[in-house]
Amino acid sequence: MSYIDGFVVPVPAGNKEAYRKVCAEAAQLFREYGATRVVECWGDDVPDGKITDFKGAVKAEPGETIVFSWIEWPSKEVRDQANEKMRDDPRMQMGDAPFDGKRMIWGGFAVLFDTGAEKGQ
Repeated sequence: MSYIDGFVVPVPAGNKEAYRKVCAEAAQLFREYGATRVVECWGDDVPDGKITDFKGAVKAEPGETIVFSWIEWPSKEVRDQANEKMRDDPRMQMGDAPFDGKRMIWGGFAVLFDTGAEKGQ
């Protein structure tokens, strides 16, 4: 069964193209290290919540857009091995990232249910 890394980050709206470029470069590395899919979603309809919401979770500021993304791996083991290799890969050093990485939230998730999964999984 697949393993998913999920991410939410606020990105200044004016940095959309710079963010897309960084994502495209990083996706190549993720794929090289075994990821089967990389998805980046630019917030389009992200409502304010009454108790909590995506914006509050990442302390989004005015003028920032919420990005929701995930990386699909064949297994947690492949993802863990990739993370080890990427820590030492100089291509993963971002320098001037087009977002505030300190406000990114992320986590690893075991797939519980997937309508796109093959039968028997």
